Amino acid sequence: MRRANRIDDNQNDIVTALRKAGATVRVISQGEGIPDLLVGFRGETILLEVKDGNKPPSARTLTPAEKKFFDEWEGGLCMVVNSVGDALKMLEGIE
Repeated sequence: MRRANRIDDNQNDIVTALRKAGATVRVISQGEGIPDLLVGFRGETILLEVKDGNKPPSARTLTPAEKKFFDEWEGGLCMVVNSVGDALKMLEGIE
């Protein structure tokens, strides 16, 4: 039996902030290391893995499946965000 994916406490806040900034956001966490969010902004597509920045660093590490996904990803930007601030800063870098 497959367990439900855990959602970090800050994920909903990050999704809300990205949408307010004009991004299209879809929650795509499917397990198997796939990042949590698919974000479209100014013609760019970004994959975001959400970690809770309020947790200790040891609780924010990528799972083995997430690390494998990041190591093998050949597409566009794929990154980890720990807060709303991280997510919005990522958007600032997109022209």
